Amino acid sequence: MPLPRHLLVVEVDVEPAVEDAWNRWYNEVHVPEIVACPGFRSAARYVSETAEGRHYVAVYDIEGPQALDSAEFAARRGWAEFRDRLKYKTRVYRQIMAMESSA
Repeated sequence: MPLPRHLLVVEVDVEPAVEDAWNRWYNEVHVPEIVACPGFRSAARYVSETAEGRHYVAVYDIEGPQALDSAEFAARRGWAEFRDRLKYKTRVYRQIMAMESSA
């Protein structure tokens, strides 16, 4: 299975007091709305647990950077009521190399 050519990667640290509600909203509302936007193919979420707390990453397979220019994405992008309760970084990555295991 080929790897995605473009990724939208969103890294988030969320305040523990709203973490459960934020995860429910992100999984049940936000990801389905975003994946339904033109140019979005799929999404996956990951969590890393460290001594400093939990750190979340959402990875979206997108057709290209233009996926972020649609009216649908602009209307759905954002953090709802959690905006002031988290820190985040968003980046688009373009594949520059791929290799599959021969094992």
